[in-house]
Amino acid sequence: MDTERETDAKQSKHGGPLPGLLRPPLIFLAALLAGILLNWVWPLPLPFAIQILGPAITVCSVLLFLLSYRAFRGAGTPVRGSQRSTAIVRTGPYRFSRNPIYLSFILLVLGFSIWMKNVWSLIMLIPAVALIALVVIPREEAFLESNFHDQYASYKSSVRRWL
Repeated sequence: MDTERETDAKQSKHGGPLPGLLRPPLIFLAALLAGILLNWVWPLPLPFAIQILGPAITVCSVLLFLLSYRAFRGAGTPVRGSQRSTAIVRTGPYRFSRNPIYLSFILLVLGFSIWMKNVWSLIMLIPAVALIALVVIPREEAFLESNFHDQYASYKSSVRRWL
């Protein structure tokens, strides 16, 4: 029987759940909090014309997340990144993007940043997205390719990573 640490090591080695701080919700939360802190120290102005978009973008992000969550639940696979996927989800927003939950996180930080008139949170979103795109997604794709072979290859060739 594997201990929890041995299981984590095996999953980590094969692209399974991400360890601790590399979990996407924490990455986006850290970007938002860093932006809030930087804005407190050195506020930068945001044009008013843009500020009115914040609430609408935030609502869209929540709707996208809920639709993505529903598609995962409908496929019978765990939504939490700390658990292994058991199916390739091709319904709902997953028909258009392989990563709609990450898109919802990006939109959430974008919407809150604009709503809170916080340019720094917008700036901090850039490294967060880079970390997701360069570390998190390739790791997840390696896991899906090794566990779902042709099924994931077919999905990957027919649906874009972002939009």
